[in-house]
Amino acid sequence: MSIERFLNNSVTSWMAGEGEHADIVMSTRIRLARNLTGYRFPLSFTENEALQVDQAISAVLLDAEAELESTFSYIDIKELSALNRQVLVEKHLISPKLAHSEVAGSVLLSDDEAVSVMVNEEDHIRIQCIFPGMQLNEAWRQANHIDDVLEKELPYAFDEQFGYLTSCPTNTGTGLRASVMMHLPALTMTKQMDRIVTAITRLGMVVRGIYGEGSEALGNVYQVSNQTTLGKSEEDILTDLQSITEQIIQKEREARAALLHTRPNVLEDRLYRSLGVLTYARLLSTEEAGRCLSDVRLGIDLGLIKGVDVSILNECMVFMQPGFLQKYAGTSLQPEERDVFRAKLFRERLQVDNNLDNEGEEPHDV
Repeated sequence: MSIERFLNNSVTSWMAGEGEHADIVMSTRIRLARNLTGYRFPLSFTENEALQVDQAISAVLLDAEAELESTFSYIDIKELSALNRQVLVEKHLISPKLAHSEVAGSVLLSDDEAVSVMVNEEDHIRIQCIFPGMQLNEAWRQANHIDDVLEKELPYAFDEQFGYLTSCPTNTGTGLRASVMMHLPALTMTKQMDRIVTAITRLGMVVRGIYGEGSEALGNVYQVSNQTTLGKSEEDILTDLQSITEQIIQKEREARAALLHTRPNVLEDRLYRSLGVLTYARLLSTEEAGRCLSDVRLGIDLGLIKGVDVSILNECMVFMQPGFLQKYAGTSLQPEERDVFRAKLFRERLQVDNNLDNEGEEPHDV
C-alpha cells in the first residue's frame, strides 16, 4: 500500500469510537519491546548493523502475512521527510523516538493501521497494537501472536533470570507496555486528577499525555500504563491495568453525574459554547481546539449534544495537529496560518461551512 494512503488519511481503526467503555476509553494499546542476539542495541550500533537488523525483521514479517492474516506495508523512515514523519507520530503509528532516528529504521504497518512494528527504535523491535475502546485482552492476543511468529524465526535476546533484554531497564522482563487512552474531562474539571495521578503512581502505573512520555494531556486525554515490566507476568500487568482503569472509569462517571446534578445549566452552556467555537471560529489554536473537542465529546456522551459522530471528534484530534495540517494544506504554515486552516477544517468536517465560507471555496475532502 502507498505511503501516501497512511499520510493523507486521518481516519484509523482505533478512532472508531467502539469497544467497551468507549465513552471514556478512546483506545487500548499493547507494545512489546524485543532485541536480537548478536547485535548491539540501537543506542550504540553501527549503520551496517542497523541495516542487517532491519532486513532480517522485515523479511520475516512480510513472509508471514498469510499466517498473521494481515497485509503489511514497509516504510523506510530515512526516506520520509521530517513533515511526513511527524504525521505518522500524530497518528500514533510511530514513536517520536523513531521519527528522529539517524540510523536505518522502518515501520511495517497493517492496512487497517491497527498494527505497527517499529524497527530500530529504542529497541530492535517494537510491536504495537491499538484497538478502539477498552480491549486489553484482544490487543494482547494480537501482539502476542505477532511476537510468536517473529520469535520462531529470529534469535531474541533473552535471559532466564531477567527475561527479555532491552535498552531501557524499565522495559526488561516481559517487555510489555500496556496502556489505555482515556478522556477524563469531569475529573479534570472537578480538580481530582492530581490526587488520582498520585494514587496511580503508588500502584506502579504512570499517567502521561496523549502522545506518551513528555507530552501534555491535550483535550483532557490521558494515557495510563504500567511503569515497569520486570517481576510481573504479562497476565498480572494486564489484570492490574484493567482494575485501575475500571476504577478511574467509575470515578469519571461519578464526577460527570455530579456536574450534571449540581451545575446543569452551567455545564450545558459550556458544552454548547465549545460546539459554537468549533463550528464557527475563524481562528483555532491547538489548545483551544483540544479543549472544545473535549467539551463536545463530553456533551455527546452525556446525551446533551446530538447529531455529531464521536469518531469525527477522534479524527479531529489527529488532523488538528501541526504536522497533519501542513500535510493536508500541501505547504508549510506559520502558526497563525495553521490556526486559520485548523478552524476551516473543523467547520468543513462538522458540515456547517458549506454556505458560510466568505471565499466561496469548495470544502476539502477530509
